[in-house]
Amino acid sequence: MIEFITQNFVPLMFGGLLAFLLTGIPVAFGLAATGLVFGFLGMEVGLFGSTMFQALPLRIFGIMQNDTLLAIPFFTFMGIILERSGMAEDLLETVGQVFGPLRGGLAVAVILVGALLAATTGVVAAAVISMGLISLPIMLRYGYNRTIATGTITASGTLAQAIPPSLVLIVLADQLGRSVGDMYAGALVPGLLLVGLYLAFIAVVAIVKPDWVPALPPEARIYREDNGASGHKSLLALLAICGAAGWGWAQVHESIMNPWMERTLPAPGDEVVIMSMTVASFLALGLAMVNRVLKMGLLSKLAERFTFVLIPPLVLIFLVLCTIFLGVATPTEGGAMGAVGALLMAMSRGQINRRLMNQALDSTARLSCFVLFILIGSTVFSFTFNAADGHIWVEHLFDNMPGGAMGFLIVVNLLVFVLGMFIDFFEIAFIVVPMLAPVAEKLLPELLPEGYPADFALVWFGVILAMNLQTSFLTPPFGFALFYLRSVAAKKDYKDRVTGEMIPAVQTSEIYKGSIAFIVLQLIMVAVVIAYPSLVSGDGAQATKIDADQALEQMMGGDTPQAEPSMDGLEPAGAASEPDPMDAFKDMEKPTESK
Repeated sequence: MIEFITQNFVPLMFGGLLAFLLTGIPVAFGLAATGLVFGFLGMEVGLFGSTMFQALPLRIFGIMQNDTLLAIPFFTFMGIILERSGMAEDLLETVGQVFGPLRGGLAVAVILVGALLAATTGVVAAAVISMGLISLPIMLRYGYNRTIATGTITASGTLAQAIPPSLVLIVLADQLGRSVGDMYAGALVPGLLLVGLYLAFIAVVAIVKPDWVPALPPEARIYREDNGASGHKSLLALLAICGAAGWGWAQVHESIMNPWMERTLPAPGDEVVIMSMTVASFLALGLAMVNRVLKMGLLSKLAERFTFVLIPPLVLIFLVLCTIFLGVATPTEGGAMGAVGALLMAMSRGQINRRLMNQALDSTARLSCFVLFILIGSTVFSFTFNAADGHIWVEHLFDNMPGGAMGFLIVVNLLVFVLGMFIDFFEIAFIVVPMLAPVAEKLLPELLPEGYPADFALVWFGVILAMNLQTSFLTPPFGFALFYLRSVAAKKDYKDRVTGEMIPAVQTSEIYKGSIAFIVLQLIMVAVVIAYPSLVSGDGAQATKIDADQALEQMMGGDTPQAEPSMDGLEPAGAASEPDPMDAFKDMEKPTESK
């Protein structure tokens, strides 16, 4: 019996975890219980030394000291303050008026607002519920196809998982031992491409089935000039001026920023894009404020409304990302700045009160404690798992897999996709990712294009998993976004307050069917990121390689290399600056002849 337990310890450990979870015990406590029970069992059968758990308090204390995890409550607080202050309602109304005259315009507005809410709130529940309460009745009122309407809302709400600053990316960076700045920069282009894929899908639907996505009727367009004009020309002129300013900044970005940062390398593309958009946003806001103060009347009502509603949250998120990408602030500091900015925006709207603050602080504390307890439970589990050389056991599972590294990547994504149907993305990130990370670090560098450093393999892997984990909110039977929309969608037939017509209730089957097309789009995006790693690493990988070569030349020449602030200089979230106490205990306590 002892020999059987010793030889099959890791599979038995997985079976024990499954047994604990099937009892209904919370995941955090199930993980910790599995780690402790099998740790003591391993000591009884002589697999571990009797002092193995002496290092566990140091490991847990290290979690409590992890400054990077502070970014989670900061970004959560920022998102809740912005969402509760009525920003989502204003955005949906304004952007809906801008695109409403087009077929599919309301769906386009929902997708764009979903992307903006993803970048500002980062909370899927808030985004889906807000858009479900505001946009769904309007889309049903004007004859939108129900599966398109529900699918657009649920899918747009899940963009919070893929677009920085995302809580999923923070957790994955911590578990993979890479910097949050690298993960944010890597996910930026794939996230924007996914938004573009959603918009392209709506455009195709508008061409093939125009009656599924009708335009807003003239009587529903509320922002009109005194002469009856819609005001779109004024808005297009403002966007053209600001776009030209952003393009101009992109041309001079390096000449301005490189001397200030004492940098000789070319500026990363994501940094240039974000800075250019920041300049364009500031210019739009400045022009609108001058127009209003001086009463110049150069902007239409629609253009002015669009600017004052859309630009402030854009400026806030661009400033947060700029400070992170430039290396001026860590993600934790960027999150703190975002939280302060959200408070200032809510104060400017007159929405700050004691009730709002209590709700925001309570929700932030709940989510932060939830994440921390799962992380502690997964640490106890991985403590015993690693002591039993579980990572070697996992690696052996993929030794003879057809396809090598690519086969590993495909199987892992299928595994994560299936697990996402049943368990939460936090649980997948804390349980599955630490087991796969050592194998990914060993196998995936061979799939990177020539010239890319091996370190970027885990950044690429993390972005792929983030895109995949996004589908967990849409996949039946336990897709949370589906449940969020179900909770606010009409359960009974109701009389529309504008048209006076009876609107049939939204069926659960319609919500589930609506998610299918967007799940396919997300999986297509996962395949694209796998096929083209340069979408993730981009200029950052090349810059890292050049930087290392230059530093080596300087050292050989006797010069001391200058430290260059950049996002690559941020300390990896999961990398410990001191030796892991677990390693010392493993070497000292593991019996040499017990296996």
